[in-house]
Amino acid sequence: MPETSPSAPVVPQSRFTLHLVEPQAYAGLLLLDQHLTQSALTKAHWDLIKVRTSQVNGCAYCIQSHSTEALAHGETEQRLRALPAWRESPYFTAEERAILAFTEELTLLVPHHLSDATYAEAVRLLGVPYVAQVLLAVTNMNAWNRLGIAARLIPA
Repeated sequence: MPETSPSAPVVPQSRFTLHLVEPQAYAGLLLLDQHLTQSALTKAHWDLIKVRTSQVNGCAYCIQSHSTEALAHGETEQRLRALPAWRESPYFTAEERAILAFTEELTLLVPHHLSDATYAEAVRLLGVPYVAQVLLAVTNMNAWNRLGIAARLIPA
């Protein structure tokens, strides 16, 4: 029987570079990121939102870049590895769990939308102004993920 060689991995190619094609739209997304960086939203919460949204959406570029960023901000590898199973993991606070539930429900709007229970728990633990910042962070991260996937950004 002839030897078969393993197939070479398929290497996807980027489609376009958004900041070159639509510089004003790109700048608008960056402005919201900058606003969130200067808001009350903690770095740890912002990092969890970025990584979890990217995991749910399957954006390889964002998973890689935001996981690296989170580690640089002091996040642990243990928590990042447990993030896809945060409900079963002991490593997340009640506030983080509320943020992660909110993040997932906003990212996966169909078929259930954001439940009243998830919204109420987030507001109870975090307050309306903070929940508004979480909402903006999740919304912007979903936009970045969709752009990264459509442009087929390649992780380093």
